[in-house]
Amino acid sequence: MTSTTGRSDECRGHRTPRGGFTLLELVLVMVIICTALGMAAPSLRGFFTSRQTTDAAAQIVALAQYARTSAIAQGRTFRLNVDTRQGAYWLTAQTGGAFQPLASDFGRVFRLPEGTAAVWETPEDAEARGWIVFHPDGRTEAAAIRLVGRQGSSSRVICPSPAERFRVEASGDDQ
Repeated sequence: MTSTTGRSDECRGHRTPRGGFTLLELVLVMVIICTALGMAAPSLRGFFTSRQTTDAAAQIVALAQYARTSAIAQGRTFRLNVDTRQGAYWLTAQTGGAFQPLASDFGRVFRLPEGTAAVWETPEDAEARGWIVFHPDGRTEAAAIRLVGRQGSSSRVICPSPAERFRVEASGDDQ
């Protein structure tokens, strides 16, 4: 039943509480979030830099696996060239008597991330030559290359023996 003389609470100026946040509460939450991000951001910067070094090592391993597979499939010798002074690496294949860059994207020159250095660990003659050979019978040379990033993080690209594949060994600041 409706009363013609009674007025509702809304008409008398009384409001019923509604759900939601005030502007002051929202600003306070934003200040807390910004403070937390401001404290965490400097430590995340080193994470992304070390990731670039690990990604470059993984890319070198991928090129090595491609070179090994292609050497077997095509019956010709491939090389993974690593120029430690220039921070560059690329693949070449033996065509006739000379090694030529590949005509695919794998033949382009790849660059290490800025601030990352490559160091040959073994063998000594590989450093002097600047490449690793992949033979058509599936053999390769035992080799190890260490990539050292700006923050001191390092990754090793290693092939312990001629019959094994290349792999990445990540290490921290202690090595």
